Amino acid sequence: MSSIVIKDLQVAIGDKEIIRGLNLEFSKGEIHAIMGPNGSGKSTLAKVMAGHPDYQVTGGDILLDGESILELEPDVRARKGIFMAFQYPMEIPGVSNANFLRAALQARLPEGEELDATDFYHLLDQKMDLLDIRREFTARAVNEGFSVGEKKRNEILQMAMLEPAFAVLDETDSGLDIDALKVVAKGVNTLRGPNVGILLITHYQRLLNYIIPDFVHVMFDGRIVRSGDKELALELESKGYDWLKEVEAEPVGAK
Repeated sequence: MSSIVIKDLQVAIGDKEIIRGLNLEFSKGEIHAIMGPNGSGKSTLAKVMAGHPDYQVTGGDILLDGESILELEPDVRARKGIFMAFQYPMEIPGVSNANFLRAALQARLPEGEELDATDFYHLLDQKMDLLDIRREFTARAVNEGFSVGEKKRNEILQMAMLEPAFAVLDETDSGLDIDALKVVAKGVNTLRGPNVGILLITHYQRLLNYIIPDFVHVMFDGRIVRSGDKELALELESKGYDWLKEVEAEPVGAK
C-alpha cells in the first residue's frame, strides 16, 4: 500500500533545532491527526514535507513509497501526489479560482498534452456540487477578500480537484467559527477514502469531533511522544499539554 514514512527526522532553522528525531508512517486510506502545543514543531513538519526552503533537514528522511523526497522541488512533490493546505492560505490577486485550478491540473500533464476545457469544467462542477460550493466562487480571485472559512473551503476544493495521494492539512481549523468548521469538516469527510491518506495538524480536539481520525499522535518538543486513537485526543483535552513534560518519547511514533 502507498505510504509516507518519516524516519528519525531532524530539522533546524539556522542554529535552532525544531524537530528532534521524529518517526511517523501513514498510508492511503488513513487519517492521522497530530496534536501538540505551540512550538512543538507541527507546522514545521508540514512545511518540510512540502519542501519549504527555509527549513534545513539535518538528519533522517521522508520516504514516499520507499523513495526519498527531500531533494525534490516543491512542484515535483506536488506532482507526485503530495498536497498541502496551509494555515494561512495566500491571496493571488487577478487570478480566478477556475484559472488557478486549471493551471494546476495542466502542470500535472505530460509535456505537449493539453487539458480539455470541457472536461475540466465538467469536473469542476462535479466537485463543487459535492462540496456544496456556489458556481460564482470560481470567478473570484484566489482567496482575495475571502473570509477565513472561505479560504479553508477553497483549499478543500483544490484538494478535491487535484485528487492527491496524500494531503497534509496544517491547522485547517485555525480561525474558524463552529459553522465554518462544520462545513470544512464535511468537505474533508466527503473526500476521505481508500485513495488518499490525510495528515491533520491541529491544536484542538474539537476538529476531531467532526473528522474522526484513525490515529492520533501527540507532538512535543520536536518529537512524537504518544500515539493512539481518538481517545488519546480526549485525554489530551482533559489534561492539557503540561503533562507532556513528564512523558518520555516513544522509540517509534508511528501506528
